[in-house]
Amino acid sequence: MPIIFIYFTAINFISYIVMAGDKKKARKKKYRTSENTLWLLALLGGAPGSFVAMRTHRHKTKHAAFKYGMPILAVLDLFILGMIGGVM
Repeated sequence: MPIIFIYFTAINFISYIVMAGDKKKARKKKYRTSENTLWLLALLGGAPGSFVAMRTHRHKTKHAAFKYGMPILAVLDLFILGMIGGVM
């Protein structure tokens, strides 16, 4: 399996865990993960994982930047993966 698919799987797993963990912290009123960190993970290829976590945990769904930006970035990430995967 090419390294890009291993990376993509790992970054999306991490993004999902971090987004879900932030929701858990929000419920317990604990120190939160910064939005910059959530976006950085998404920009590094983890937007699909972040988007799935947003939907399954109903987290950040009222924030317009996340509500609209994350799905667009997820589609872009998947498109780029498809382009790179098609070349290999």
